[in-house]
Amino acid sequence: MHTHRLSGRALAAIAASVVLAGGVLATSTGSTAQAAADRVTAPTAAPATHAAAPKPTIVLVHGAFADSSGWNDVIARLTKRGFPALAFSNPLRSPASDGEYLRQFLSTIPGPVVLVGHSYGGAVITNAATGNPNVKALVYIAAYAPAEGESVAAANELGGGHSVVTDHLVIRPYPGAPEGDADAFIDPTWFHRLFAPDLPRSITDLMAVSQRPGALGALVSPSGAPAWKTIPSWYLVAKQDKIIPPQAEREMAERAGSTTIVINSSHVAMMSHPKVVTKLILQAAAGN
Repeated sequence: MHTHRLSGRALAAIAASVVLAGGVLATSTGSTAQAAADRVTAPTAAPATHAAAPKPTIVLVHGAFADSSGWNDVIARLTKRGFPALAFSNPLRSPASDGEYLRQFLSTIPGPVVLVGHSYGGAVITNAATGNPNVKALVYIAAYAPAEGESVAAANELGGGHSVVTDHLVIRPYPGAPEGDADAFIDPTWFHRLFAPDLPRSITDLMAVSQRPGALGALVSPSGAPAWKTIPSWYLVAKQDKIIPPQAEREMAERAGSTTIVINSSHVAMMSHPKVVTKLILQAAAGN
């Protein structure tokens, strides 16, 4: 067996090649690591998010000769759009006492509120919202928007109008009524033609026998300081209204500085034109 010995010169050459190879390896490894590092980018900051303002609670107030069920179609449309809605049961005794009842009801609702009143319910929201910073808008649907000291009966005469509903009332006593006061119902035989001639009789016949009466005293009681003087308002005038004269509605809307629409509707626009009424409420909620 032959043993080969490497000369010193050969050993030096091998050592040099190993060092060179090591340097290349180190350089290559370093380059790879640097490239990997270059590929790692700083995390992108998440875009700033702002919490959406809470949607106002829509509080709907019915008037005399009706109840909260008249708002059903409007409530369904509002809740479909994500708005909380509450229908207030109006006592129908007087603008002052009913307004105070509603004022206390509103004190239980957190956050912004849009108040909507129909008919006599307009007089109630006019009294209840005064001085309440949570109420952002008032919406009158063929409703009374009385001035301070003005009664519902007096408001009917604005613009030269006259309501014939008082000629077709059925009067019934109620316990504890002040002397001379009583409950007033629309005579069922006149209910369809006066209150809701643009609804089917199958509906108005039921409304006529289930109507909520209003106290006669509520017609002549003076209203308090009106909320519409300090709170933006929207108003729907019903051209075919036979409960509140349309010219009186126009006058009240103008006096309040309301954003106003006029439609060809009976007194119960929220039932015969729920889409239009909902759109007006949404405009009020948006402030435009």
